Amino acid sequence: MMTLSLICAALWLVVANVMAMIPSKDNLWQRAYLLMAVGIPLLGWVVYQNGLWIGLIALVAGMSVLRWPVVYLTRWVKRLVWRDG
Repeated sequence: MMTLSLICAALWLVVANVMAMIPSKDNLWQRAYLLMAVGIPLLGWVVYQNGLWIGLIALVAGMSVLRWPVVYLTRWVKRLVWRDG
């Protein structure tokens, strides 16, 4: 049986995909910020109700939708590590 947090996470994925299909002038960054603001607490709720492994699956699903923010975050972290190292 699916918990309420998993139902909300699935709904978040559907809404995120629909939002990605609508054109925007800022390359979808405002929508990405909104999705992250909603998705991070939702991910915490999924982990709390369903455990770490299901939470990791939800994290990977969210990262697949928000792949460009993840790419830019990875580049930023690499710059910080290599500059200080």
